[in-house]
Parts: sequence; C-alpha cells; structure tokens
Amino acid sequence: MSDAVGSELVMTRDAIREYWLGHRRLTRRVLELFPEDQLFTYRIGGMRPFGEMVLELLAMAAPMARGLATGQWGEYAQDGPHDKAALLRQWDEDTADIEAAWASMPAGRLVETLTAFGQWTARGYELLQYVVDNEVHHRGQGYMYLRALGIEPPPFWERS
Repeated sequence: MSDAVGSELVMTRDAIREYWLGHRRLTRRVLELFPEDQLFTYRIGGMRPFGEMVLELLAMAAPMARGLATGQWGEYAQDGPHDKAALLRQWDEDTADIEAAWASMPAGRLVETLTAFGQWTARGYELLQYVVDNEVHHRGQGYMYLRALGIEPPPFWERS
C-alpha cells in the first residue's frame, strides 16, 4: 500500500486512489440501504436530507478527478437525479470516470498548487483530501439517519 522512504511513510498514487475508491464503495452501500421514500425528505436537527448530501458528493468527486487529470475545472454545480436508482447509476458512472481520470493524471499533479472550480486553491492532494473528508463526514450523517430509521449501517471499516 505504501512505500517507506527513509523515516517517512509515503502513499503511492495507487494507494491514494484505492483509499478514495474504498470510501466510495462504502458510501454507495449506505446509499443502497437508505429507504427511497426517506432519501430526500428525512432530516434530523436541521440537517439536510441524505439525498441532498449525495448530490453534493456527486458534484465534487468526478469533477475533482477530471480537474486533477486535465486542469479543466468547469463550474461547480450541485444538481442531479432525485431518485435512488438514478443516484446509484450516477455514482457508478462517476466512479468509472474517476478511475479513467486517475489513470490519465500527469505525474506530479497531486503536489501542484491548483485552483479547483475557480474558488479553492490548494495542492492537488489537499483538494482530494477535502473531497474524501467531506464524503466521510456526510456518510457519518447517513449512518446516523439509518440508525434513527432502525436500519443497521454497514461496518465503517469494510471498504472492499
């Protein structure tokens, strides 16, 4: 997974990709478990419905991968399907897009300073960390929703 360089531990590009895709697989399982009729309506304590959170994740992930690969960011737009089957299809299509973009990403891109979507400036790996952290955060909210609905979420450590 990682290569030791001197006393530092360094993640390879492949390890970073697999880490990210593992989180996507787990979030997809949370989405699969979510009741269709609650996806865009159920909320607790003023939080957004999980379906809206998923739309945000879709708006960030594949566009971030494409931006990292091509340097072309386009607009950040948070819209998309509003039914579970379509969200799952979009999730799978975006995962394939992420894989393709990752394969074509230039060497060194993750350490370059970039501006994503014309508004977030950071090194490539920091932009990617934000996307993964944001997904983990919203998946945690999805876990809470599932438990409140009486549904056991998948184990958080199972990302295969």
